[in-house]
Amino acid sequence: MINLKNKTAIITGASRGIGKQISLSLAKNECNLFILSRSIKDLETLKDEITKQYNVKVYCLNVDIKNYKAVEKTFKKILSKTTKIDILVNNAGVTKDNIIIRMSEDEWQDVINTNLTGCFNCCKSIIKHMIKQRNGRIINISSIIGITGNAGQVNYAASKAGVIALTKSLSKEVGSRNITVNAIAPGYIDTEMTKTLNSNLKNNYLNSISLKRFGNTEDVANLVCFLSCNLASYITGQTINIDGGIN
Repeated sequence: MINLKNKTAIITGASRGIGKQISLSLAKNECNLFILSRSIKDLETLKDEITKQYNVKVYCLNVDIKNYKAVEKTFKKILSKTTKIDILVNNAGVTKDNIIIRMSEDEWQDVINTNLTGCFNCCKSIIKHMIKQRNGRIINISSIIGITGNAGQVNYAASKAGVIALTKSLSKEVGSRNITVNAIAPGYIDTEMTKTLNSNLKNNYLNSISLKRFGNTEDVANLVCFLSCNLASYITGQTINIDGGIN
């Protein structure tokens, strides 16, 4: 049984898609939340949705995770409101797809700075606190593309591969302090992004998946909840694919 009562989590990129569902699922399991995004309006809407259903505390914070000083300031603000942070979910991410010959430096840098540097900024800003309390769960949302690669996504693939490497290395640094660090690599998940795919491309993707369907955000969120609880206390340094069996 997943029990997160009296636990507190930080979720980045929480305003929509996978991040929104992670927030809802953690709240359903009685976890208090600090939800982060660049869209405070969407966060406030999500907060209302959560508090109407679940008896948990929810705080909204607007931050650009690419900016280390801003992240550091935000996390200090969070730690002034609570005595402990049990879980960090690094979910925030962007795509700016292009083949490399046409990819601009800005398209490269923005994806790397958001997906990889943003993950570093958040881990860096919370790790001292988790070491001090000798407990913590860090869950980084990577992607199957970080393992397989994908044409037109060298920036995204590199950033998500970097998240996996960061996860493995950090797990070795902090394991002795009872802190686990794991990555989740989703495949094709039914979100706003996949809804825009043309029918031919969508069928090609579906044909490559053993289960012949896209995953849903709940599939990813359920795994986050499991990795956050005591049932997963001996799992660290792992990358768990949740892709329906991509061939």
